[in-house]
Amino acid sequence: MEKSKVLVVGGTGYIGRKIVKASLEQGHETYVLQRPELGLQIEKLQMLLSFKKQGAHLVKASFSDHKSLVDAVKKVDVVISAISGVHIRTHCISLQLKLIDAIKEAGNVKRFLPSEFGLDSARMGHALEPGRVTFDDKMAIRKAIEEANIPFTYISANLFAGYFAGSLSQMGSFVPPREKVHLFGDGTQKAVFMDEDDVATYTIKTIDDPRTLNKTLYMRPPQNVLSQGELIGIWEKLIGKELEKTYIPAEEFLTILKGLDYKLQVAMGHFLHIFYEGCITNFEIGDDGEEASKLYPEVNYTRMDEYLKIYV
Repeated sequence: MEKSKVLVVGGTGYIGRKIVKASLEQGHETYVLQRPELGLQIEKLQMLLSFKKQGAHLVKASFSDHKSLVDAVKKVDVVISAISGVHIRTHCISLQLKLIDAIKEAGNVKRFLPSEFGLDSARMGHALEPGRVTFDDKMAIRKAIEEANIPFTYISANLFAGYFAGSLSQMGSFVPPREKVHLFGDGTQKAVFMDEDDVATYTIKTIDDPRTLNKTLYMRPPQNVLSQGELIGIWEKLIGKELEKTYIPAEEFLTILKGLDYKLQVAMGHFLHIFYEGCITNFEIGDDGEEASKLYPEVNYTRMDEYLKIYV
């Protein structure tokens, strides 16, 4: 079967750059959107040029120029949005709606993957304010996609290892502690930790797969379904030392949360649902979803005991 041509929007972002790499590695003709303003950001420009050296095509287009977006979309079969979630509320949702308009007008796209890659927004209607804003915005994007009858796949990659595993899910750090560690609740609620390269690999595998058409792909590889306590145990084994543990009850966590500024409340509010409610694993995947490691058993995904070795 001929492989689809792929356009990555947000290819210089945290997950976007890995998606570009995975698309090229899996043999897709890969296009990366090059916005005019990136010419003034030297690191992002150099990254775009490195994609070009690897065989990607750079497509100049602007979100303020609808025709340029439509022209970019017409070059491909699949569009993947990896626009950074840090812009969500105004910037990110606005850009994705413009992209949806362009896809609708172009009329040739066989699959659109919006900028999700985290928790399943459809299951987070109960989320705590103000953190639920991120899920509400993603659901607004889903509504626009489905109303426009655009074929889609939603990616629920759960917890990026760089943010949640490397730090043992500590607040305010991206490296694991060596003396003391905080656990949320009793530390036993199961979550899913994903190496970002694996997220990108699974994402690209979906785009020509009829089994994932108009469905959500959940990433739950069995050996990476771990509680925070189990993750800490892996780290303790690696460093040969037991950490001093402090357990944070839900009430105390809520008090801490209320003392943070708005942006931190948005980000940290998700911790309550992940580590106190177990929202990532407390449901069965239904007919509207598929599990990545079952669909693609050939992917040798990174286990967290291997992932954490780099921090030793």
